[in-house]
Amino acid sequence: MNWLGAVVRFVVSALVLLLVGWLLPGIKVAGFVGALIAAVVIAVLGYLVELILGDRISPRSRGLVGFVTAAVVIYVAQFIIPTYLSVSLLGSLLAAFVIGLIDAFVPTELR
Repeated sequence: MNWLGAVVRFVVSALVLLLVGWLLPGIKVAGFVGALIAAVVIAVLGYLVELILGDRISPRSRGLVGFVTAAVVIYVAQFIIPTYLSVSLLGSLLAAFVIGLIDAFVPTELR
């Protein structure tokens, strides 16, 4: 992943946390600032995970691994910034699903 991909992940995460977080059960974000801080943590953790896993993920399994990784990153982020983000296991799975759907429509050159 490059820096532009991390920026795209930040924007998508912030939008999901701000807009869809109200609709999804199990996600509580402390306003606009909380969503931005949570999005930064999610983008940084996601970037680190992709640095570690790198090219060892096959193209066929990248979708499933990406989904599970996103859910784990969102769930772990709540422990790093507990005053800004509270997520249940179901909430992290639903948010990862929505982020994956949005990511599927982002042009490849931006990822």
